[in-house]
Amino acid sequence: MTQQAAALQTYNNELVKCIEELCSKRDELNRQIKQEEEEKERLQHDIRVLSEKLSRVNESLTQRLAARATFDRTIAETEAAYTKVCQ
Repeated sequence: MTQQAAALQTYNNELVKCIEELCSKRDELNRQIKQEEEEKERLQHDIRVLSEKLSRVNESLTQRLAARATFDRTIAETEAAYTKVCQ
């Protein structure tokens, strides 16, 4: 019986060791998950900030392109009128 008890104790010790290793691996995995969740939050924040900035730049660009078109049209009309006056 002592041999069986010793074997059982050995198996018990190995099982406890395996459980401790699994707990350790789980803790490491939890740490990695937390890091990636924090990075995800930072990236989502950066994306929101950049999206807002892109929207503002697009609005500004649209206004500037419209202003340039107005300048181009005014210049063309003025040059045409000036050419007629000079003839």
